[in-house]
Amino acid sequence: QVQLVESGGGLVQAGGSLRLSCAASGSIFSFSTMAWYRQAPGKQGEWAASITNGGSTNYADSVKGRFTISRDNAEATVYLHMNSLKPEDTGIYYCKLETNYGFRFWGQGTQVTVSS
Repeated sequence: QVQLVESGGGLVQAGGSLRLSCAASGSIFSFSTMAWYRQAPGKQGEWAASITNGGSTNYADSVKGRFTISRDNAEATVYLHMNSLKPEDTGIYYCKLETNYGFRFWGQGTQVTVSS
């Protein structure tokens, strides 16, 4: 069983930065694709960024150029570096691990609030 624990959320002013972390248990982290999703209040969740086990990254247009996803396989941790934050970035941020066989695991989420 894989457990994912996010941290690093908080309250920040518009234009500020935060770094989210997601630590994974188990031994499959380095073989898995990791992703960050977010859910704004009253809205559906949306994908923000992902990184493959080989280090290839992809970003939603809404965060491209401001957010950077990275991973540390030795620490079994994925990060989301968020710069130039906007009020519309407010929401709960979740990390997801997807194995090569298509199994998916989710963390419990961490709240990010950006004040204007």
